[in-house]
Amino acid sequence: MIPVNPLSESTYLILLALYREPLHGYGIIKEIENTSEGKYIIAPGTLYGVLKNLEKQGLIETIAFEKEKRKKKTYCITDQGKDVLHTEYTRYIRMINYSKIIIQGGMGSSEKN
Repeated sequence: MIPVNPLSESTYLILLALYREPLHGYGIIKEIENTSEGKYIIAPGTLYGVLKNLEKQGLIETIAFEKEKRKKKTYCITDQGKDVLHTEYTRYIRMINYSKIIIQGGMGSSEKN
């Protein structure tokens, strides 16, 4: 797998929203908002910019279909997108564990009084 830079918060949340099932843009916004209990809200302008970049990187695919006489795009995470999401999730867990050690004064603390 190609190494990637850390994902932005909005990119991570969008990939996470698509992890279980394909969603259209509004569905992604609502999934993030509902799952985070309103703590994270992605604006449509941000969403569609990130979706475009994710598609260029091959991390998501677009599935277009007709609904009530208008085209509606539904987005689906790819296997590569899942790999990137898992890598980032693991990185977050490591950072949280490292933070706990430092903040809670556990092993490796260099604090001396």
